[in-house]
Amino acid sequence: MTALPGETPGTVGTDTPEGAEPPAVTDAEGPAHTEAPDAEPQGAEASADATGTAEAEEPVDSEQPAADSSDAEASAEDPPAGAAPSGDASTGQEADAPVAAALSEAQAELAAQRELREKIAKRKAEKEGPVAAGTKLSGTAADLLAAVRAVESGEKAGTEFFDSPAAAPAPRRPAPAPAGQPQRPAPAPTAPAADRAAPPEAVDAVRAVLTEGGAPEALARPATATLGEQAAELLRADPWQLLAVPGVRPEQADGFARALLGSACGPDDGRRTAALVGWLLERAALQGHTALDAEAVRAALAERAVSDPEEAVRNAVEEGVALVFQEGAEAGFDDEPEAPAEGEEPETPEPVQVLLGLDRYALAEESLADGLARLMNACEKGADWAEAAAAAPSPSAAELIRTTATAGLVAHSGGEAARAEPAALIAAARGLGLRALGATHSEDGRRRLADAVGSPDAAVTLAGLLSGTEGPGRDEDGALALDLLVVLDAPQLDVEGAAVLVEALADGVRLVLSGDPGVLGSAGAGRVFADVLAARACPQVVSRTPDPGPIGELVSGIGIGELTQVEAPGKEVVIVPVRDAGEAVHRTVQLVADSVPRAFSIPATETQVITVGHGGAAGTRVLNEALKQRLNPGPGRFGGFDPGDRVIHVPAPGRAVPGVVRSADAEGLHLECGGVPVVVPQERVESAVRHGWALSAHQAAGMRWPAAVVVLPGDAAAGLSRPWVYTAFGRGERHLSVVHGVDQALPHAVAQIPAQERTTRLRPLLEALPTPDAAS
Repeated sequence: MTALPGETPGTVGTDTPEGAEPPAVTDAEGPAHTEAPDAEPQGAEASADATGTAEAEEPVDSEQPAADSSDAEASAEDPPAGAAPSGDASTGQEADAPVAAALSEAQAELAAQRELREKIAKRKAEKEGPVAAGTKLSGTAADLLAAVRAVESGEKAGTEFFDSPAAAPAPRRPAPAPAGQPQRPAPAPTAPAADRAAPPEAVDAVRAVLTEGGAPEALARPATATLGEQAAELLRADPWQLLAVPGVRPEQADGFARALLGSACGPDDGRRTAALVGWLLERAALQGHTALDAEAVRAALAERAVSDPEEAVRNAVEEGVALVFQEGAEAGFDDEPEAPAEGEEPETPEPVQVLLGLDRYALAEESLADGLARLMNACEKGADWAEAAAAAPSPSAAELIRTTATAGLVAHSGGEAARAEPAALIAAARGLGLRALGATHSEDGRRRLADAVGSPDAAVTLAGLLSGTEGPGRDEDGALALDLLVVLDAPQLDVEGAAVLVEALADGVRLVLSGDPGVLGSAGAGRVFADVLAARACPQVVSRTPDPGPIGELVSGIGIGELTQVEAPGKEVVIVPVRDAGEAVHRTVQLVADSVPRAFSIPATETQVITVGHGGAAGTRVLNEALKQRLNPGPGRFGGFDPGDRVIHVPAPGRAVPGVVRSADAEGLHLECGGVPVVVPQERVESAVRHGWALSAHQAAGMRWPAAVVVLPGDAAAGLSRPWVYTAFGRGERHLSVVHGVDQALPHAVAQIPAQERTTRLRPLLEALPTPDAAS
């Protein structure tokens, strides 16, 4: 093995493996490059569509969180096993539709401006006083929020809201004094929607409809889980509802619709165009967007044989599939525009960006913005924590303590070493008698935070806190019984999770969002931490504590776009050049099994392999197979797993929990995850458990190991970016080995490829809310 301590990554030549499949390129700006619906599948894809037995090839993992959130076997563009046959919807006759009378352009513009002025005036009037959570919502969003609050407070049962309107939301009361610690209520176990057993008769009815439409019967159960017990009737009336089933592509839904409807379907059928808009927005959410530019949606519809994309978007909005938002619409509409002076050219108004979004993300973003404003305005501003700040272990920790004492919301940013500062804040607040708690993205992060605070009960995982299995429980109002909550790994917060979290905090609770802005973003839609920082809606504390050692120096340089050479006298950083993917796999196994344990006394169980994607000649699947053969060979008699196998358990999208297989029986696969026994039911093993010797960078975010081996084969170059390299290289505490086969693609990615932009609405919503204590 060639090992060059301290060598600059990216300076060693490499050969691209012969015959390597080029990785799929993620569309950063939304679904603008989708295939036309009238394109017939060919070759292997046609076979997969027709028979449902071909395995979809998986692209490398780039800046696409969806592929990592659940370790999916295919990207959003890949058909699942058993996908419906593709077809050309344009072969049918176009359905006749009445032509709606439309306003002239001038009338429409005047009406829009009048509506906007009224909206702006109302918003200005509402900004006079404190913002109560949810009071700025209206319509369906307000009804949903009211229903959630009524159920949480015990006023009504959840079943009442299926047939009756939601009650008006009650104002949030402050959390009780810290004197009495409430007992934690027993959490109600709820299964994910996709896992709840559907009635057999409903599944049978759906199977009959699918068979009639030429779609594989394997889709019956997921279709029933997605569409409900009335799925058969829905699919018969609107075959394009099949697009709501994860993994089904538009051309497959077109073929299903043509088989059921015959000549009654066409490319401009309102049911088809509405389903396409919803599918485009769902696909964008998998890439992190909470909304899409209307122009991008119209362009994608045109590529799928829709003759009038404008009318298709209007129809989708009228049907409630999508909501319309105008970003920047308030600018220039506060007052009547002044007439230009004689001889002067009239000012050209700034263009207004029109966005389309799904209602659940709109509700989450508006609820989150209102909740953050409520916390900022409701907390006590005059708290004196001077003594605690004076006793802080570092100047940055003292600054964080002082800032938190005077603000309801604080954003704290820094690297791995800066995690000591939130720990000092939690310890100081507990010393003052406050109910302070830290929440992390992973069990590994929880353990490290608890050690730093010096108290096992000072840290929880965010999932455990919200589910009620960890933390102090809820008060009589349904709010978390806390005075201060510090959320570490804040970049991993998606907008829906953040909205649920903030809604669970009572008035007067202080919230600190802490994280490293350089790491990969959340697996779910949104960019909460980045939007809070960009909006400057609250005080911000930037840590001045550098990450120590050669690894810290290397990662800090990557964060500013520089791949610098570092001195590594103790071989903390080692570069292993490889020529092709086969050699990369061989060297990786050698490093994990022999070299790292021998040189650093770090066992293979504490070394984590990280690579760019799941597929490919050196992806997680191939690496895990090779590592299992070397480290824990066995027949895989428990659904491909043996006792002692390292695995990754995905209990929900966006959560990756490392574990070890202990046994299996009729109940399911028995794992040990962070010292906690977990049983995965048999029917969930295939979709929720993967071997875990090798992970993607998204799965590894928020966790660290004593040693990390980052594998960069030649076909992974297109999947690299600065956040990916920053995240992957920062996972090793004592040692980092880079199996390097991408030549100059590595320094190019660090210097030239920043984070993928996500289209969200949270930043403008935060900027529009009253924040009297915001940082300048």
